[in-house]
Amino acid sequence: MPLDAAAIGKGCGGTLSLADQLCGRELDRFRAALAEGRPVTVSCTLQAPLFDEVAAELGAEERVAYAKIRETAGWSSEAAQAGPKMAALLAAAAEPVPVAGTVPLESRGVALIYGRDETAIAAGRRLAEHLDVTVLLSRPGEVAPLHRNEFPVIRGTVRGARGHLGAFELRIDDYALPAPSSRTHLVFGPSRDGATSTCDLVLDLTGGTPLFPAHELRSGYLRADPRDPAAVERAVMAASHLVGEFDKTRFIAFDEALCAHSRSRITGCTRCLSVCPTGAIAPAGDSVAIDPYVCAGCGSCASVCPTGAAAYALPPADALMRRLRSLMRAYRAAGGTQAVILFHDGEHGEPLIDALGRYGEGLPANVLPVRLNEVTQLGPEALAALFAYGAAALRMLVRARPKHDLDSLHRAVALGDTLARALGYGPEAVPAVSIVEADDPDALAAALRTVTPGRTAAAPAGFVPDGPKREMLRLAFREMHHAAPAPVASVPLAAGAPFGGLEFRVEDCTLCLSCVGACPTHALSDSAERPLLAFEESLCVQCGLCAATCPEDVIDLKPRIDFAAWEAPRRVVKEEEPFACISCAKPFGTRSTIERVIGKLRERHWMFSGPAGEERIRSLMMCDDCRVEAALNQGFDPHAAPDRAKPRTTEDYLRERAAGGPVSG
Repeated sequence: MPLDAAAIGKGCGGTLSLADQLCGRELDRFRAALAEGRPVTVSCTLQAPLFDEVAAELGAEERVAYAKIRETAGWSSEAAQAGPKMAALLAAAAEPVPVAGTVPLESRGVALIYGRDETAIAAGRRLAEHLDVTVLLSRPGEVAPLHRNEFPVIRGTVRGARGHLGAFELRIDDYALPAPSSRTHLVFGPSRDGATSTCDLVLDLTGGTPLFPAHELRSGYLRADPRDPAAVERAVMAASHLVGEFDKTRFIAFDEALCAHSRSRITGCTRCLSVCPTGAIAPAGDSVAIDPYVCAGCGSCASVCPTGAAAYALPPADALMRRLRSLMRAYRAAGGTQAVILFHDGEHGEPLIDALGRYGEGLPANVLPVRLNEVTQLGPEALAALFAYGAAALRMLVRARPKHDLDSLHRAVALGDTLARALGYGPEAVPAVSIVEADDPDALAAALRTVTPGRTAAAPAGFVPDGPKREMLRLAFREMHHAAPAPVASVPLAAGAPFGGLEFRVEDCTLCLSCVGACPTHALSDSAERPLLAFEESLCVQCGLCAATCPEDVIDLKPRIDFAAWEAPRRVVKEEEPFACISCAKPFGTRSTIERVIGKLRERHWMFSGPAGEERIRSLMMCDDCRVEAALNQGFDPHAAPDRAKPRTTEDYLRERAAGGPVSG
């Protein structure tokens, strides 16, 4: 492949070293580079195990990074123009990535094989040498009994399942044991419902509905079509290895203090609950709870979470954005223009790109592939930052037949494209941000050929991302607006968007401040010195808790991004003069509220009528402490209400009728 060393050196900086056989006769050059004590980036992944072994000998494993520039750039019909792209890929690979945490899983090898016929029993025979096996048959036909009871075979149908590798719990109906006297086929005894079974792993060979949503993402749950011997063999082989202790990545960093799920039993934000494919998220009081043992790492919850309560950890948002910054800065420094970012995963996207490079025309020179753990982890902060850094278009590569729902990705793409086009970014004929659904290299190549040149930032931003996700979002939106080819003051968004403002009918607001107590992000606030309500739009996530809590119903949501409001400080929505206690002069409420209460009670209620009522009216003009003292001094008797008319009974009516008097009804 052609190699533009000048462009690569200009884009990457540092020391550029060229080799023909770095993994062979020139391996000492790699050792020498490590001996300098600096980070080393190798532009080939073919012999990564060998390089890792050498680095381990020198105690330098943490200083080695890899970039695949051959399949992604060098093997292309546009390889001669791919120097800036190679520089960008090398610079991005050199960006350090924090290590995500893990949670422990332990499997003792207790396996439940769930099937309908001899296929499940045959799988049990295969696994009995490795695992503690129980075979559960659902509505079996005539199944031949075992000659030796090497493992239990029982009847039952799973009605509910939960758990993960090492901790499954199944609820079983029609549970029955086989009779020992079964001759030609298994005969089962009396059945019962509601049995419970616990196990470490489940091998489902029923061919029916999976026991879990997004079942392929559930650790410890294996499923195969019993009519496909090859699939059954693969599942049996995989099950035989699920014994021991395992470390599972903790994909999501969750801060329940930032969660806007609910307040005071009023439900607010449910975005993460609606997009989680595995059911790992559940309500837990005012916040939600994310089960790290069930979470499969799709990142959908982090993508749609507007507060940053759920943040992806592989890598964190700021680390990913620093990697994208390095990518774009090196590409521009090496002379690259019209960058199209292609996000992809390793399981599906990487083999597709490799095949396109080996057997097709390869990726265009301006298409920069970025590998992620899951494409669905992308949030609006990364998309906005890329346009601010100078990208012309963004594409997300997914399967034509996805394994699970891509609702979160569609939301992020729709929001990103709306903002980009409103601010003048991207091509005119095609979307600035879109999804490429492809399962073969030719379909991917055809989709990328439709990306035409578009407008980019005239003066690309250079900000360095650092901090929590919400701060990165605010920074990225601000920089995207500043660098926009055609900036606008505000961009309206569709209903349900996670950003926006609030409209207040100020004349009906009583400053009760219930909305302040309900707001989970502190977008609404008050003051300890004066009765006022303030609002900061950049913190609002449109959860609706304030509108649902407001007793006067004076708040409406307005989904949008008002860039001026995002940069402005808090604005005062309503402010009133405080009402001073007539006894001690301490302010304790608003004048309009006190006057409204007095107006509604004076001469309309027996407690506030007549001469005694005026004294009680005066007590309403006092603070809490003075009001208690006044009530004690007045000797107010709460039982001194006027006598009410006695209720009339049937005996009263009959007595009046017998006396010949008037009978009223």
